[in-house]
Amino acid sequence: MERRFVVRLNELLEDAHVPPVLLQELLPRLESFLQPFIGALANVEQRLHGRQYICGLLSDLKSKDVESIAYLHDQERQGLQKFIGQVEWDYKPLQQELVRQVAAELGEADAVLVFDPSGFAKKGTESVGVKRQWCGRLGKIENCQVGIYLGYVSRRDHALVDVRLYLPKEWAEKKRRRKKVGVPPEIRFRTRHELMLEMLDEQGALLPHAWIAGDDELGRSSWFRQELHEREETYLLAVPCNTLVCDLKSIGADASGEEGGPDRPIPFVRVDRWCAALPESAWRTIEVRDGEKGPLTVQGIHRLVQARTQGRPSNHLEYLVVFREQQPDGVWKLDYLLSNAPLQTPLTEFARVFKAEHRIEDCLKRAKSEAGLADYQVRTWEGWHHHQTLSLIAAWFLTQETGRGKNLHTCPDSSASPHTDRWYPEQSAGLPRSGTRAPQHQSSAAEKRRGQVLSLEKTQTLATATL
Repeated sequence: MERRFVVRLNELLEDAHVPPVLLQELLPRLESFLQPFIGALANVEQRLHGRQYICGLLSDLKSKDVESIAYLHDQERQGLQKFIGQVEWDYKPLQQELVRQVAAELGEADAVLVFDPSGFAKKGTESVGVKRQWCGRLGKIENCQVGIYLGYVSRRDHALVDVRLYLPKEWAEKKRRRKKVGVPPEIRFRTRHELMLEMLDEQGALLPHAWIAGDDELGRSSWFRQELHEREETYLLAVPCNTLVCDLKSIGADASGEEGGPDRPIPFVRVDRWCAALPESAWRTIEVRDGEKGPLTVQGIHRLVQARTQGRPSNHLEYLVVFREQQPDGVWKLDYLLSNAPLQTPLTEFARVFKAEHRIEDCLKRAKSEAGLADYQVRTWEGWHHHQTLSLIAAWFLTQETGRGKNLHTCPDSSASPHTDRWYPEQSAGLPRSGTRAPQHQSSAAEKRRGQVLSLEKTQTLATATL
């Protein structure tokens, strides 16, 4: 077995060991944990069902649907079924309590907000929002529902904090279908990117952060990147390999090195072809994390570019960031990303954020496998959001318990400071940095997320001065 797989296997086996002390007082801790969430429900019956449902999601049931959870508590399923799928109770206060707790316990100024769509395969056409569309879980177009998730990643830990159901146009524009599954009248069609921006506008100020990250569904949209830029958010978003970029280092010189005139066309090339033309010396090796036999590494490069996506050039400069990792068969796996980060942002900082983006995949896997995120059997709008909210809460409890288990093995003189591997731009270039705070004064949330605005008219100067 290859060394990196052996290292990962040993890590998993170590995580699987549960010392007896970890389970002491578990039920009282769960009851205390549930209080602020259950207390937001309207009456005694709802609070009872809410407690039972979350406990069922945390149980060892093979399938954590309403019927199985009801039988676990030796009850008829109708009461719990009505609570999840029919009774109108406001799930948003529970979501806000989740956001508040995650911000309080995991919050760091340079944390990363990650958006990630996830599909749920469904049969039939009656469940709210279901249609044939891309299902990332299956890797193909399938009959499914799609949830848009917001995750929070800091050095302390990571968790899912919010979700929106994507309602396709076919649903949003048909009153009969909407009424049948209880879609609220105020809900209108929103693209996936618009749903992400809604969550950012609602939760962004509550969750301290410095970065926005996501996969190539986000990065390929020039409109979405521009919206983030106008909100003074710093992003690192994946893009597909056919994204076109103009390397600013090459502006003003042709292939022979001779200076070109002002009317020379800007040479846009595909990012995969741009990477293929790089010399080996251009790549830098970066340590990702410690392994059993030494540090695990990736190779990377970043370059100031002007990108062209969806047929039009970006109106602000961006960094093209590329990471590559050699696979067991010798082939290099490459990830391409665009960022509006300030000048002089080091490649190590991009690597940190790139690594953070993949943590949300871990969150979704855990929520689906351990907290029943995908086990629901509801058709209504309210039912879907009720189940999703309670499942995210259950997953948050598991995250806290996991953190508690890790803390049992730490000691004060061996634990690393959370600030040891942070990049502070004022120490390197004196440039404003998203999410950081000046040492002598308090700044507004917008100021903390403001990156340096670069003019495309200065490309030659920038290319010479910064690259």
